[in-house]
Amino acid sequence: MATTPILPGFHPDPSICRAGDAYYLASSSFEYVPGVPIHRSTDLVSWELVGHAIADADIVAAPPGAAGASSGIFAPTLRHHDGRFWLATTSIRRIGEGQLVAHAEDPSGPWSTPVFVPGTLGIDPDLAWDDDGTCLLTWRGFGPPGIHQVPIDPETGARLGEEAVVWQGTGLADTEGPHLLQRGGWWYLVVAEGGTHLGHGVSVARSRSPRGPFEVHPGNPILSHRSTHHPVQAVGHADMVERPDGTWAMVHLGIRQAGSHPRFHVLGRETFVAGVEWVDEWPVVVEDRLDVPARDRSWTDAFAGPALDPRWVAPSAAPASFARVGDGLRLDRCRDAAEAEQDRVLCARTLDLGWDAAAEVAAGDACLSVRVDASHWYGVELVAGMARARAPHGGDIPPGACLTRPR
Repeated sequence: MATTPILPGFHPDPSICRAGDAYYLASSSFEYVPGVPIHRSTDLVSWELVGHAIADADIVAAPPGAAGASSGIFAPTLRHHDGRFWLATTSIRRIGEGQLVAHAEDPSGPWSTPVFVPGTLGIDPDLAWDDDGTCLLTWRGFGPPGIHQVPIDPETGARLGEEAVVWQGTGLADTEGPHLLQRGGWWYLVVAEGGTHLGHGVSVARSRSPRGPFEVHPGNPILSHRSTHHPVQAVGHADMVERPDGTWAMVHLGIRQAGSHPRFHVLGRETFVAGVEWVDEWPVVVEDRLDVPARDRSWTDAFAGPALDPRWVAPSAAPASFARVGDGLRLDRCRDAAEAEQDRVLCARTLDLGWDAAAEVAAGDACLSVRVDASHWYGVELVAGMARARAPHGGDIPPGACLTRPR
């Protein structure tokens, strides 16, 4: 039973590709800047953060404060093609401009300025290249509902043909998160269905052409923990990759719940790994194929410079716009009364169910907090030499909040 994530704590919507002997994985980041963390591994189990694909807060386009919660950058797709890394994703506040595409020679960056593909309203874009080299953008469209597709020039974002709805799913709710993958003479369309909470699952269809028509896997969903007592729930939004030895693996998100009904989770949606077998040219998930041992994830940061460690992110703003490092860390005060106290906050993902944290304050005021969003957090403050605990609560937690970040 696979219960240990490979990327714990707020790493939802994983997308994976391989370049040589190394694997690269991108995940959603929502309102946090820089956006779309990129991790690297050589064994699918141990991962290191190598950079971010979306560094520009204007592309993330999340408003400050509580209004920014669950906005920003949604599910990405990461691919390696003809010596380049390509990334497609959605900036939800700029959704009217279409899906966005960026590229890099090295996944650690620098990444190109994203281009938008006009008229592609929806979320969860995927990139795939047909046998003739045509780049296909595939995404969950909003009208009509279903998985849409259009050929594009990924350098410019220009549409090169007619848009089509290639599949509408199995009949479960919320068919989204498409990924097109080729194996042998088949193209496989992997999607998420059933909603992103406890009904979540992975479904598959196949075709001889990436443009369809698609035949439905007779065993769909091929992965789901709904209506079970499995300690990892809401599994879904999967992507698959071929290993150098010809075997395959799958990455997917999940949550680790605790407490009594209706239960809760505090780390957000995390990334897990499973094996894949092929039976009658269909993928079959083997959840316990890879052993993921527990590891020490503790860390210390002296803020010695010259730049912030890439683990540090901030909601709606680039960390470097208000955080200074060198001889310790200094954070700029709010610029005016219109800024809320959580508009400028330096954050790192919570990676363990049990942990402690400490900070040494040399001078000035400080706050060490755990946050859901700008309206839901608690912390210990040092203000004018006086320490106090605070737990602001700005009403109900926004819909989906416990699903999208470490809250």
